Amino acid sequence: MDPVRNPYAPGAGQRPPELAGRDTELSAFDVVLERIAHGRPERSLVLTGLRGVGKTVLLNQLRSAAISRGWGTGKIEARPDQSLRRPVSSALHMALRELRHPDQESMEAVLGVLKAFALRGSDASAKVRERWQPGIDAPASSGRADSGDMEIDLVELLSDAAGLAADVGKGIALFIDEMQDVQAPDVSAICAACHELSQQGAPLIVVGAGLPHLPAVLSASKSYSERLFRYLRIDRLDRPAADRALLAPAEREDVTFEAAALDALYAAADGYPYFVQAYGKVTWDVAASSPVTAADVAMAAPAAEAELAVGFFGSRYDRATPAEREYMHAMAELGGPQGTPVATAEVAAALGRKPASLSPARDSLIKKGLVYSAERGQIAFTVPHFGRYLLSHAE
Repeated sequence: MDPVRNPYAPGAGQRPPELAGRDTELSAFDVVLERIAHGRPERSLVLTGLRGVGKTVLLNQLRSAAISRGWGTGKIEARPDQSLRRPVSSALHMALRELRHPDQESMEAVLGVLKAFALRGSDASAKVRERWQPGIDAPASSGRADSGDMEIDLVELLSDAAGLAADVGKGIALFIDEMQDVQAPDVSAICAACHELSQQGAPLIVVGAGLPHLPAVLSASKSYSERLFRYLRIDRLDRPAADRALLAPAEREDVTFEAAALDALYAAADGYPYFVQAYGKVTWDVAASSPVTAADVAMAAPAAEAELAVGFFGSRYDRATPAEREYMHAMAELGGPQGTPVATAEVAAALGRKPASLSPARDSLIKKGLVYSAERGQIAFTVPHFGRYLLSHAE
């Protein structure tokens, strides 16, 4: 069939043509926005799940929902080697501009606090011309959000920003992707700020997305984080949702699938949204005409798997050192094709090593986002089907 008309979109954070199976999460967020609009207290949200389940897509969709209600929004992608002070400054600056507060004096007062917050994190030892400038015309204020203590400063900044939003009957939503990579002091600051804002009933929420161990990261920072956030686990699609993700965009192009083809595609993709798009795209290109058949899927599967092996699995595997690869191969042998969580002691035994000697490799894999601690003493892959990939590419 015509590849130009191919509706499927396997991409990092790229919205699929049919956002299937996420109605519950979208409805829950609508309730949050509506409650805040009516002055009701509400918790911030945290989305968790493996790679490829569509967390970033859903995060972007939630942001669109907030924008459609006139909220100010900003988005951050956390990095383990970067403080949040500068990204928060940029994201919140965007959110404040979206609010369009009619009182210029009030707006400039908060922008002055924001500028003070931003500049407090600049490198004072750098030459003046090399220092980062936040692009805010208002003069920096003094004595507010400029203490240098991230927790104190973020609480003060977000409280002031929320007050500005309340003036116009709107809210602010700060979206943080890859939230598990936020540095420990900044995690503590986010929790403290969300706690203070919820107590005030202020119209500002944080919506985070991250890997399955993100709740443990938050809990390790502040014990009350378990009650501070509403956690939504994002998982693979069930069969009806996976079928809808394939059928709805195809039918808009006057194409359909035989039942056997849908069976084969669900077996191959296992319900993971990224895989659904990847297999759907290649199958479309292979199929000669509508309806798409199981034979078309069988013909397309090797090409789809080869593409995933390079772009989805291989790119991550290549980031690992030889010691880290050895550790992951041992995990795959123990966990099987489904990537079942395994005990770290079993990995050590399989490699004939003491557990303590493998800690550096394990910790580095966690920092790289390749594995996570499923629970105390256990480890699992962050990428679905990664165990299967490793078993088929044994060194």
